[in-house]
Amino acid sequence: MRREILLKRLKQMGFLGFVFFLIKGLLWLLIPYLIAKGFF
Repeated sequence: MRREILLKRLKQMGFLGFVFFLIKGLLWLLIPYLIAKGFF
């Protein structure tokens, strides 16, 4: 019983980590692009 809950939590954390690093990576590409275009 407890093991299934733990596995479910780990899968959720893995998904959230993936989304976090995806957004972070996109921002690393987007911000220099905006600076180069003169938005900042």
